[in-house]
Amino acid sequence: MRRLMMTMLFLSFAVGAAACGGGAKTTGADAEGKIKITTTIGMIADITEQVGGEHVKVTALMKPGVDPHLYKASQGDVRKLEEAELILYGGLHLEGKMTDIFENMAKQKTTVAVTRDIPESQLLLVDDGSGTHDPHVWFDVKLWTRATETVQEALSKHDAAHAAEYKQNADAYIAKLRELDQYAARQIASIPEGQRVLVTAHDAFGYFGKAYGIKVMGLQGISTASEYGSKDVSTLRDYLVANKIKAVFVESSVPKKSIEAVIQGAAKQGHEVKIGGELFSDAMGPAGTPEGTYIGMVRHNVDTIVKALK
Repeated sequence: MRRLMMTMLFLSFAVGAAACGGGAKTTGADAEGKIKITTTIGMIADITEQVGGEHVKVTALMKPGVDPHLYKASQGDVRKLEEAELILYGGLHLEGKMTDIFENMAKQKTTVAVTRDIPESQLLLVDDGSGTHDPHVWFDVKLWTRATETVQEALSKHDAAHAAEYKQNADAYIAKLRELDQYAARQIASIPEGQRVLVTAHDAFGYFGKAYGIKVMGLQGISTASEYGSKDVSTLRDYLVANKIKAVFVESSVPKKSIEAVIQGAAKQGHEVKIGGELFSDAMGPAGTPEGTYIGMVRHNVDTIVKALK
């Protein structure tokens, strides 16, 4: 029995040692020589893959349906950030609870906010007197084109040997973004002007409204961390009733209960409002679907809005 116990202790120690130190810790480039890049939201991951092509291995911390405003980094997330060669995030307080992490990481490695090169004059201010800017810049395709150029510049600086290829990839992708921008403008313009009102759970579509000429109203503020009350519900309800707006929209990353309260309030006043569909706001769709890419996500949103309001 004593010999058996000693054998078991030895095996336990051996297994533990292998788990803790048996494999070499990998940092920087992966086994295939690709640059290891960690991003926050899927939209940033997508443009990084488009620009980086075969030379990058991209990991997005936030999966489909995840709200970046409320996201808290796990120990696994911190490890992915530590192991990455390059970190790309949104900035403008999009990842509010992770700001300190990015500031610390910037002291160790290249850490870039993809919105850094967008002129301040093109950014929307949050209507709360704080002086902060709306971070949802990807809803204006022209602004997201600038973010794509920032990613290209970051990759080229980090990996000068493939700079020409990154430039070529970026140019090809930006051409597709220009087509997308024109498509969105054309489709939204086809909605009768009186019905050109986009009502969602939180105010994420300000850039979209400004870029494509549609009035935008959200029950909550720019961030889903903000609270909404009965006054917010009644104000939005009264607007829908008075203007005979027939559809509102839910978001993939925001619970439906907030917007459902508005629908129920309008019904009590004899005005029927339907859910026009689900939009992608702070997160893209599942990987492998058209909505799992930035271009596919924007097209889905545009088509859903037009179908419901036209």
